[in-house]
Amino acid sequence: MKFVDEYRNHEIAKALLDQILKLTDTHGSEMTIMEVCGTHTMNIARAGIKRLLAGKIRLLSGPGCPVCVTPNVFLDRAIALCKKDDVIITTFGDMMKVPGSRSSLYRERADGRAVQIVYSPLDSLEIAEKHPDKKIVFLGVGFETTSPTVAATIKAAHERALKNFYVLCGHKLVPPAMKALVTDPELNIDGFLCPGHVSTIIGSVPYEFIARDHGVPCVIAGFESLDILQGILMLAKQITGKTEICVEIQYTRSVMEQGNPKAMEILNDIFQVGDSSWRGLGEIPQSGLSIREIYSTFDALKSIPVELGESFEHPGCICGEILKGVKIPSECSLFRNVCNPENPVGPCMVSTEGTCAAYYKYES
Repeated sequence: MKFVDEYRNHEIAKALLDQILKLTDTHGSEMTIMEVCGTHTMNIARAGIKRLLAGKIRLLSGPGCPVCVTPNVFLDRAIALCKKDDVIITTFGDMMKVPGSRSSLYRERADGRAVQIVYSPLDSLEIAEKHPDKKIVFLGVGFETTSPTVAATIKAAHERALKNFYVLCGHKLVPPAMKALVTDPELNIDGFLCPGHVSTIIGSVPYEFIARDHGVPCVIAGFESLDILQGILMLAKQITGKTEICVEIQYTRSVMEQGNPKAMEILNDIFQVGDSSWRGLGEIPQSGLSIREIYSTFDALKSIPVELGESFEHPGCICGEILKGVKIPSECSLFRNVCNPENPVGPCMVSTEGTCAAYYKYES
């Protein structure tokens, strides 16, 4: 297939792999590279890249799945909202099976609660117009990739003067999470494979502090096998001193240094930055988005009160440690035996970008 097969050429892949292995031989010790994107995690596993580099480069999967890093308190609030008779929850499908403290949206819908899967946040506005007697709550979960579309939806709701549309905002920002990771002495990360989709929006500049202040190389890579291998090669060159430590863009066909200014403009118009809680990483300063006061009538957190019980994690689930990169799925006692895609105990097994889902399908 044109424009796909070009990035899956076996001969080029072998040449890239040979170059990586030569550099690692001169380095003398195993390098640790973390990808911070769920699509990278899945495609690295699918292509068997970890096995090809075993003993030379340790590839860690970080908190690159927005569904996975969403804490249980958000899910518990969404479930509490859907139990109200006048509320319809709208969400992307990947949130349906994610277990909260006591239930999931999938179970609640099976019990008759009004939970609808949508393919765009704008679909929720049509539902709101068709059901003026209901409160339509869209679950805003995602990184910088999806938050501009949710911002545009809130703006459209404002322009249409909709009074029954709300967003439960759980959007998060990737660079602050990377700061938390690079300063964690438990990890000792030598380089970051930065997320391609996020970077189409924010560009390369927001990662510069990692290279400048912490001396850790960053490469923004695409998602095909050759993209990933070339990105790893670029990181290996920086780690071994062949090139200067900086932020490089491998994914030049989609990512520009300044990102997408129009998307960032609407994002910043609707949302404001604040502290946010991440599963596994805890509270990270300036890592989340909330709806600005001028648009607060669309904020489900402020507009629709619910009673919440105490949020808690499932006993034995180590999704938090997996997201942080300190453990891998096979170290979890629940993995495969109890926790699997048909019976997910934690979010890393639910999401198609989750590390446990990738290991279950390709690594074990």
